Amino acid sequence: MSDSRAAVRYAKAILDLAIDKKADADLENDMRLVVSTIQENGELKDVLGSPVISGEVKKSILSGVFKDIHELGHGLIELLIDKKRISLLSEVAAQYVRLHEEFKGERVAYVTTAVPLNKSLQDRLLQQVEKITGDKVTLENQVDENVLGGFVLRVGDLQYNASIANKLEKLKREFTNSI
Repeated sequence: MSDSRAAVRYAKAILDLAIDKKADADLENDMRLVVSTIQENGELKDVLGSPVISGEVKKSILSGVFKDIHELGHGLIELLIDKKRISLLSEVAAQYVRLHEEFKGERVAYVTTAVPLNKSLQDRLLQQVEKITGDKVTLENQVDENVLGGFVLRVGDLQYNASIANKLEKLKREFTNSI
């Protein structure tokens, strides 16, 4: 089983439990905190991925860092430590946030462009994505100069690549295959 599939399974299980206990919104905020903390702290990420550091040490570190999170969050951390899957914590937390947004009928659309989108383009793109998905969507614009032009849109598992870099790569492949 791949790590991302395992992360989704853990996230679904904790989401079901959180919904039953009516703590899903609180846990979403905690999971956002977990994701951002681990992403911003390379040392913490290294500790979680290290096979040399014992589970008890990892547990005490995480208990100190995330002392104010919901009891379900602490339970998730303990479970991942017990199953020797604590390196998945950030991914499980991110999947929890994604699944909870879908549960609430909200989605985040990530659009990558070479330059920041202006308000008019954001609004037009947002309307189209909401029409396609049928959900309330928020838009996050990421800037990557490697896109060259156009955009890459990702909503959940769907991705639409209308970038100039992608079109050039396709042309290159076609040219190479025709020789």
